[in-house]
Amino acid sequence: QVQLVESGGGLVQAGGSLRLSCAASGSIFSINAMSWYRQAPGKQRELVAIITSGGSTNYPDSVKGRFTISRDNAKNTVYLQMNSLKPEDTAVYYCHANLNLVRGGMSYNYWGQGTQVTVSS
Repeated sequence: QVQLVESGGGLVQAGGSLRLSCAASGSIFSINAMSWYRQAPGKQRELVAIITSGGSTNYPDSVKGRFTISRDNAKNTVYLQMNSLKPEDTAVYYCHANLNLVRGGMSYNYWGQGTQVTVSS
């Protein structure tokens, strides 16, 4: 049973910072890309950051220069450092991981339960 458990959300004033964490646990052979998505009320879920197993990262323009994704492969954990937060960053943030359960097997996608981030103006 694989689980992704997020932490670090909360309420912050505009201009502030938050750091999200997501730890993967269970019978995992390897983790490929890890990423963070967010979903605001009435909007579609959108990608905010992705990091490959080799450490390459990518961001949409809306968060580039403000958000930084990183990972600790030894801990199966991905982080999202969010700086200069804006009210429009308010959303539920979800962790996503593409991983292999066995060597040479198929890869599977897993989601965390989500953590609320609220930025007040």
